[in-house]
Formats: sequence, structure tokens, C-alpha cells
Amino acid sequence: MAGLVIVAIFVLVSAIGPWIVPYPEDARGAVHLDRKLQPPSTTHWFGTDEVGNDVYTRVILGARVSLQIGLIITVVAAVLGVPLGIVAGHVGGRLGETIMRVTDVFLSVPALVLALAVVGALGPGIVNAMIALSLVWWPGYVRLVQAKTLALGQETFVEAARASGGGRLRIVLVHLLPNCVSPIVVKASMDMGAAILAAASLGFIGLGAQPPYPEWGAMISHGRNYLPTWWWYSAFP
Repeated sequence: MAGLVIVAIFVLVSAIGPWIVPYPEDARGAVHLDRKLQPPSTTHWFGTDEVGNDVYTRVILGARVSLQIGLIITVVAAVLGVPLGIVAGHVGGRLGETIMRVTDVFLSVPALVLALAVVGALGPGIVNAMIALSLVWWPGYVRLVQAKTLALGQETFVEAARASGGGRLRIVLVHLLPNCVSPIVVKASMDMGAAILAAASLGFIGLGAQPPYPEWGAMISHGRNYLPTWWWYSAFP
């Protein structure tokens, strides 16, 4: 229940963020040198950064950015992985074997390490970071759906569908895919958090979102240069 409440608050803040922040212009990299590095106060709840931007504003809008990043990565990975998993499990043969061996190669390398290599080739930036993470996130869905499809293929209702002359496409759409939805949703819900952390990690080392984009990893990375005197810069993100 506590986890559900936290997620609900996170989603709510992300949705209404642009309308509740006091200084929306600070998300676009405004400069207010007269108020730079001010500590938390009633005017600036989380203090200000080195150019005077309100940290509270950037943290709230950064939540929206992080949620969008996690959602995009998860959806793209599922769109790539689910069809491949169904093909590998239902069609099988050399095609299925090839898909699973490629999947095993991707799974043998930590996702973040592989994403670092892809971003290094594409160049830093939030779009490239999302592309890189999406490209390394799909193998988990292939493995999950392939295993589920193999198990469902032995069920009586699938055998009955085959015996009654049901084609492969009909069996997939009517019998296999609907029964794969539940585990896919569970995995996607867990992957959202992992994708957000991975994107923040890339931002922290300078390969993700670039200033003045309000992204948590990049904000923490810049804020650490001002520790411990101006601790709020990196503490709140």
C-alpha cells in the first residue's frame, strides 16, 4: 500500500507539475545571478542553484521528465520484445532459435554497460539516452513472453484451437497474447523504476540530459561540485 501511495503521488506531481511550480521559467535555463546559491527559505523551498534557478521548480519538473523517460523506454522495449518473444515461442524453429541466441547475447552484458557503449557512439543527449536504453531493455520481454508462450502452447484450449483449424495469427491474437498481458504489465511496472534510475545514471555522468534540461541525474551531478557548503543543490534532487 505504501508503494502504491508513493507511485500515485509521483504520477500526480508529474502530471500537475507545470501548474504548481512557482518559477516555471527556471526549467528553461533562466539566469538570476542576484539570487544564486540561496539556501532553502519560504521564497525558495529547496534553495537556488549556481545561476539562481529555483531548485524546487526544477525538481518537480524533473519528476515529469523522469516519468516520461521511464514510460518511453518501457513502452519501446515492450513493443520490440513482446512480438519477438511470441515468434520465438510460438513459431520456433531456426527463427526462434536465432531470436533467443541474440537475446542471450544481450542479456549476458549488463544493460547499463551496453547503454553506455551505445550512447558513446550516438553522442550525449536525452533522446540518445532513451534510444540506447530502449535498445538494451527489450531482451527481458523476449525471455518472459517466450517462456509464457511455450507454456501456453501446451494448454488444452490452444490444442483445441489448433485442432479446429485456427491459424497461427488467430491463436496468437485470441489465445496467447491476452494471456501474456498480466506478466507483461507486472514486468513493465518494475522496469519503469529501473529505467528512470538508468537514465538518471547516464545523466549523472554527462551522457544523458544536458543543461538546462531539468533532469535529476544531471542536477545531482552539477550539484556535487558545490558540496558540502551548498548541500541543497544536490540533496533535494
